[in-house]
Amino acid sequence: MEKNIFKNSSKPKSRFGISTVFFGIFVALFLAVVANSFVAENNSGAVVKSGPVELTFSDVLRRADEIQTMNVRGDMATGKLSDGTEYRATVVYSPEMLEKFADRGTAISIDTSKGWVDYLGVWVPIIMGVLFIWWLFRGMRGGGAGIGRALVGQNPTKVVTGKPKTTFKDVAGIDSEKQELSEVVDFLRDKSKFAAVGARVPRGVLLSGEPGTGKTLLARAIAGEANVPFFATSGSDFSGIIVGLGVAKIKDIFEMAKRNAPCLLFIDEIDAIGQRRSQNSFNDQDREQTLNQLLIEMDGFSNETGIIVIGATNRPDMLDPALLRPGRFDRQVHIDLPDMAGREEILKLHAKKIKMHEGVDLGKLARGTTGFSGADLENLLNEAALHAVRSGRKLVADEDIEEARDKSLMGPRKIRKMRPEDIKLTAYHEAGHAFASTAFTGIADPIHKATIIPRGRALGMVQHLPIDDKVSMSLAEVRANLVIDLAGRAAEEIFFGADKITTGAESDIAAATALARRSITMSGLSNKIGMVSVNQAQTFGARVPLEAASEKTAEMVDAEIRAWTDAAYKDAVKILTKNKATVEKLANELLNRETLTGEEIMEIVSGKKATKKVTAAAKPKKARVAKK
Repeated sequence: MEKNIFKNSSKPKSRFGISTVFFGIFVALFLAVVANSFVAENNSGAVVKSGPVELTFSDVLRRADEIQTMNVRGDMATGKLSDGTEYRATVVYSPEMLEKFADRGTAISIDTSKGWVDYLGVWVPIIMGVLFIWWLFRGMRGGGAGIGRALVGQNPTKVVTGKPKTTFKDVAGIDSEKQELSEVVDFLRDKSKFAAVGARVPRGVLLSGEPGTGKTLLARAIAGEANVPFFATSGSDFSGIIVGLGVAKIKDIFEMAKRNAPCLLFIDEIDAIGQRRSQNSFNDQDREQTLNQLLIEMDGFSNETGIIVIGATNRPDMLDPALLRPGRFDRQVHIDLPDMAGREEILKLHAKKIKMHEGVDLGKLARGTTGFSGADLENLLNEAALHAVRSGRKLVADEDIEEARDKSLMGPRKIRKMRPEDIKLTAYHEAGHAFASTAFTGIADPIHKATIIPRGRALGMVQHLPIDDKVSMSLAEVRANLVIDLAGRAAEEIFFGADKITTGAESDIAAATALARRSITMSGLSNKIGMVSVNQAQTFGARVPLEAASEKTAEMVDAEIRAWTDAAYKDAVKILTKNKATVEKLANELLNRETLTGEEIMEIVSGKKATKKVTAAAKPKKARVAKK
């Protein structure tokens, strides 16, 4: 059972607060202005049934001899004409004008008295200004809490009372992290067994990792397993336009947590208030005061509070060292992206909510989603379910999974009308990648499929399906991947000529250059450079010279990278030239069917008759669209 609750430590206040008072004063002022206008318009005393005659100022000047009486109040003149007719006119008050009227026998009277409406218009703005200044000083004496609650509203902290629904059973793929945090659960369940040994349970746990790896989910699971109240907020909730608001909110949330101890206090994106302090941060003193208050609350004079603080961030390197010391965040748990087994567990967990065909292989899907986080995998299955609905199926099939995977990796399909020669060149480009992949079977990752269906910025692609997660690459694997990356450009040159090569190999060349650079400058795989680290650093997106390397070494690195890529390109040209007929057969099959699976590619390369099976996602369309 979840509720949004904010328990204020102060006494309950009336529902009609200072905002209601201000609103009432504004309404009174508006009514006073309206009443003032009404009174001014009807200030002529008794009104005859036909009503007074409306005269303009020019009429008054022209008919000066006919005006018998004139009563002036502000810019409004009322009175009677010589024939007894009452009039009302707006005049420009001046002593000279009144003197001229008096010389002609007009009885003039000037009303300078002020009614309650006039006093209200004068004193209401003054009273409102005094009340506003009093309200500001009252809020400042409360550390900004009074102003904060009036301007921002109640503290946005979410309190979950009772046992949250999320438990460790709802968290998959991070078993080692769950084991690391099991001590926190045991402490919240039974504090006495730790006290008997004299052990101190961590007062704070910092969860770090890539976005979508399950930091928030894991924090909720801890509270669910321990069956304790769970308080959740974010670092941005403690910042505001009012100075002192963050400090007041820190005090409020910790006071609320102490009243419900033992409990968990979860602060998401804690780097918003926990950034490293510096001597030059004069313009951000409010954030530093908020951080200081957080440091005091986590490990101040009162240590045994029964509150375990769990922080989550994507940038632990930005946090202040005082926040990370033992006694505050005693334990830091880094949540990595899930490995292959973890991805399969996550997929199985989320697949329980989706109706899937029995033939869907989640293990195969886990192999093809290297680098996906838990949130990415959940979104992938949801996209597959949406595609199944659009296709009119009641169960999610392999075609839906493939479509969702391709969409997550490269974006949605692009409908582009291309020239026949561009489509043909794309097919040969991808055929070059595909054949080069089969030439390194057992060294490089097995090929999964090749397609010339455009997605995102790519006109086509060749996907590989790793057998397992790799933590490193051998020199043979590096050289094989370089050849595969450059085989597309090699196929363009072989089948269309050197003057017909295109810019479609841009991403392939970038990937090959990056792989060669990492291998040479970081992994020590080059005999010419040796086993030294000459990695090129990047500072705020700007490239700088090689670290700890002379200009001569940098030139040697550039030359070695060029030598590796040139050698890989020559090998690709040699392999494709020797098997030109097979590569051309692959390209023709891609032109006919747009997509070939790994099994179909191997059948074509081995000389067997290609399978004519065409999936729903790979049926050719009348309007041919393809992109590399």
